[in-house]
Amino acid sequence: MFEQAGDAVGPSWKFWLLLATIVVALLLVLVWVLRMTMMPLKSYRGEPGPLSVEETEISNHLSQHEKYLSEKIGERNLSKAGTLGAAADYIRSNLQQEGYSVTEQTYSVGGQQVRNLEAKLVGSETGGETVVVGAHYDSVEQSPGANDNASGVAAVLELARLFKGSRPRRTLRFVLFVNEEPPYFQTESMGSVVYARQLSRDHVPVSAMISLETIGFYSDAPGSQKYPVLLGSLYPNRGNFIGFVGNPSSRALLRQVVRKFRETTRFPSEGVAAPDGWPGVGWSDHWSFWQEQCPAIMVTDTALFRYPYYHTPSDTANRVDFAKMTRVVNGVRHVVEALSSGE
Repeated sequence: MFEQAGDAVGPSWKFWLLLATIVVALLLVLVWVLRMTMMPLKSYRGEPGPLSVEETEISNHLSQHEKYLSEKIGERNLSKAGTLGAAADYIRSNLQQEGYSVTEQTYSVGGQQVRNLEAKLVGSETGGETVVVGAHYDSVEQSPGANDNASGVAAVLELARLFKGSRPRRTLRFVLFVNEEPPYFQTESMGSVVYARQLSRDHVPVSAMISLETIGFYSDAPGSQKYPVLLGSLYPNRGNFIGFVGNPSSRALLRQVVRKFRETTRFPSEGVAAPDGWPGVGWSDHWSFWQEQCPAIMVTDTALFRYPYYHTPSDTANRVDFAKMTRVVNGVRHVVEALSSGE
């Protein structure tokens, strides 16, 4: 009789243990998903209204930079002789016109000299932290690279203009990187890898790095936005927002950036702090700073997950919505202001 009672209790105990394990596992997954996707405040909804006079000026500058890089110079990489040099000269000239002293970091790739360019606003905190705002100025082969990534370059140049003459608490570095695109992507020859490693060797503390990557294409069409596996059910299916992307180690920075953007900017925004290895998450210059254990995020229209002309000859300036890009750049301006002031 007692043996039969023990047999009856055994399976019941195992069932409840299994059920409890499943519940705990599901709760852990839920917490993980929420930590990855939940951002402060709500994304903006509604009509932003017309551009202000200042925003119109910003839009004109963005258009000018982007068209020069993608139309006058066009494809920009080592396979197209002289184009990287022409782009770097244009960047240097514009920064110098705004009163910056430009530092070049030159190195050799396949027997050819390439360069990163940096303009710096020294912070009031002696020996304090630095904020890096960067974008790559090369384009993939066979593409004029208007959105990828003349849009990011234009944004960095315009942000540098907007901040000229200011005295931030933290040092602010505007950096234009070479060789982000294949075959140099995530290799020793990638410009941002070279730059980030040099900062580490110089013991420069980086409090934040923002990579501006492909920020000019937007669509209100249903289904225009795609995602890596698992994220599609958690985010909008219309590609009308700007994305902020980080990894788990940069989650605090990501949330700080999204909060400031949403507080100050009438433009839809989404954020995710996803694992480094997920498709698209590390696909720009912020990845190089992650390798040096620096907090870094990417600001992007999500590139290939939205942009049908990604890495094609049709990546031209007429695809870019400069009014919407202007709102994004102005929002990033507020973000950089907060980060450089130590908020």
